[in-house]
Amino acid sequence: MINEISLSHTLPKVFAGMEHDEPVSLSEVWLKELTFRRPERYMIEAESGTGKSSLCSYIYGNRGDYSGSIFFDGRDTSDLTIADWCRLRTHALAYLPQEMQLFAELTAMENIEIKNRLTGCKDRKWIMNALERLEIAAKADTPAGRLSVGQQQRVAIVRALCQPFDFILIDEPVSHLDARNNAIVAGLIQEEATANGAAILATSVGNKINIDITQTVKL
Repeated sequence: MINEISLSHTLPKVFAGMEHDEPVSLSEVWLKELTFRRPERYMIEAESGTGKSSLCSYIYGNRGDYSGSIFFDGRDTSDLTIADWCRLRTHALAYLPQEMQLFAELTAMENIEIKNRLTGCKDRKWIMNALERLEIAAKADTPAGRLSVGQQQRVAIVRALCQPFDFILIDEPVSHLDARNNAIVAGLIQEEATANGAAILATSVGNKINIDITQTVKL
């Protein structure tokens, strides 16, 4: 379980030497002491190129090209083993990347089941109900590569929710959705976060997910 994620003077290495320049100088994240706590809801507002996707990747452990430190309940993530990361990504950290990372040749359902087989978290009824709510149940057997970008985004959201989690990182989760689908997606994510007692960290450049925000942070 993770109760707190803390950043201490964290900075993407690409911004080295720009500590006193924009966007770093205006950031409430980079080079600061910042803690995210469950079960709060955070919106991380950012302009393109300020490192929002990098932040999610750093917290999830996909990348380490930063200075400073990131802590899970006081433990420096640089000390985590591969086995630690595997356990956390299965039981504590859920992640919806902006790129979605679906397998184009697999169906929507197959993409979701790959994740769900690892976690054993949801049954097929829950998955189908989620697809119904997001109005893509009819696309369950369609290869992901033949879906629209908005449909792919909804598939990726269902896949991300097929695990227990303490924190869910969602990088521009509604960038390809209209207001109506934004509200539906937000409702589903908030329900699952509440059921898990989990925190939400959502990034946004423009179209913000319609969740109940506890705190807004400027990146």
